Amino acid sequence: MQYQGGTAPSTATGQASLSLIDGRTGQSYSLSIQEGAIRAAELRNIKVSEDDFGLMSYDPAFANTAACRSAITYIDGDRSVLDYRGYPIEQIAEHATHLEVACLLLKGELPAAAQLQQFIAEVTAAGAPPDGVRKLFEAMNPLVHPMAMLMAGLAALGGEFPKSAQVENPEQRWSDILRLLAYTPILAGWAYRRRLGLPFVEPDPALSYAGNILRMLKGEAGKPYRPDPKLERALDVLLILHADHEQNCSTSTVRGVGSSRVDPYSAVAAGVAALYGPLHGGANQAVLEMLEEVGSVANVAAFVQSCKDGHRRLMGFGHRVYKSYDPRAAIITRLAEQVFEVTGQNPKIRIARELEKIALNDPYFIKRKLYPNVDFYSGCIYEAMGFDVKMFTVFFALGRMCGWLAHWDEMIRDPEQKIARPRQIYTGPARRDYVRLEQR
Repeated sequence: MQYQGGTAPSTATGQASLSLIDGRTGQSYSLSIQEGAIRAAELRNIKVSEDDFGLMSYDPAFANTAACRSAITYIDGDRSVLDYRGYPIEQIAEHATHLEVACLLLKGELPAAAQLQQFIAEVTAAGAPPDGVRKLFEAMNPLVHPMAMLMAGLAALGGEFPKSAQVENPEQRWSDILRLLAYTPILAGWAYRRRLGLPFVEPDPALSYAGNILRMLKGEAGKPYRPDPKLERALDVLLILHADHEQNCSTSTVRGVGSSRVDPYSAVAAGVAALYGPLHGGANQAVLEMLEEVGSVANVAAFVQSCKDGHRRLMGFGHRVYKSYDPRAAIITRLAEQVFEVTGQNPKIRIARELEKIALNDPYFIKRKLYPNVDFYSGCIYEAMGFDVKMFTVFFALGRMCGWLAHWDEMIRDPEQKIARPRQIYTGPARRDYVRLEQR
């Protein structure tokens, strides 16, 4: 499916191009345009002399640089579009399961019923992490943040499976992908229960992916556990909404680290590290802390004014990509009502709704295109389900794991990709002679 309109051909051969003149030399150049982009390496041909390095583009935080071609996720932030392999997120969230979405992202197509059952069986058959990793969790300080525990556990798995270094082997890649899908919820459960000083709970093959996550977090060791169907479905939808989001900070980190051909466990551990930050996966925790600070609906107007005055930040509003309503936020708003039917309404939700109401009608926020994003309500849902605020980012990682793995696998298979190595613009001193210590 072609999403982006192509540039009209500008040459007799039908090849679209960008014509420019270097004001330093008067030399004219023609750069080919493919899929709405120019090859950055072609800028190297623009020089002022033969020994000149050539022109570079300067793009802090990669705001307008495409580092790869990907067939996994498409986003149009101006039109509130988020598609997984061409399927709208609204339809996926309504009808699919998380493992169905994982199969779609990894394989490229929606699985038939028999294919989905085989995929689920393969994930289940991957079993549990080795005892060495379990002992690592048992030895950790309970005060350690669960994201740090998850990061350590994933990195340790790379050492437990030395064959995972064979990243060019498709069968080995698939084996490691299945392990990571199976192991990550178990590691999350271990991290959660280690913090609470509770014994670990093993997964039940009779439960769904989301059902098992709830079991390993909320169940009792050695006893049967059946999650509430509405909460089970709500968690599954939240995992789907977090499954992938194009070249975000953590996904580009997985790709960048993976480009060195390190094992996938190390690559996704790096992704967890990136997700850990408050500007990325930690944003829903920051929203909940903001709502706690506001305290009551009566304080909302004053809080919004303080944000406009630059004294505070309105967390959960605005997005690097979306310049209109985040389509995931609209789904989560409806999902919250279903969860509250079971748990009772989270008191913070009234504050959140009042914040949203004021912000969506205030010219200050409208002009800046600051709309609620996926983080705005998700924290309220997790809290209503009884989870520690420090687990919120772990849930994000659980959902995003299949997206990271799909991008990692795509990157390994892409013949154009090589080890990531951005350029820089040097701003330090010119070359100078070393001054001996006694002469300084």
